[in-house]
Amino acid sequence: MKKIYYDTKKNVISKQLKLARVKEGLSQSQLAARMQTLGVSIDQQMISRIEANARMVTDYELASFSRALHVPPEELLKDFMEDITNAP
Repeated sequence: MKKIYYDTKKNVISKQLKLARVKEGLSQSQLAARMQTLGVSIDQQMISRIEANARMVTDYELASFSRALHVPPEELLKDFMEDITNAP
């Protein structure tokens, strides 16, 4: 399977995901539990890998993270959107 990266990154939400999680006062395990109540099979280790930029994020995971953390998807994509807005 072809490995997919964006500028050496596996995902574009790692930093904002962690910031939103900490702001919400959740541990990685607590966020995983919220995700599971939304029907997304994810555990603490997967969230750790996402935050470390060592795992890709699917579109439905992005939408579910947004809902679980009470932030719009644009907030999680903030860094990426700034990068592409400022690109030559």
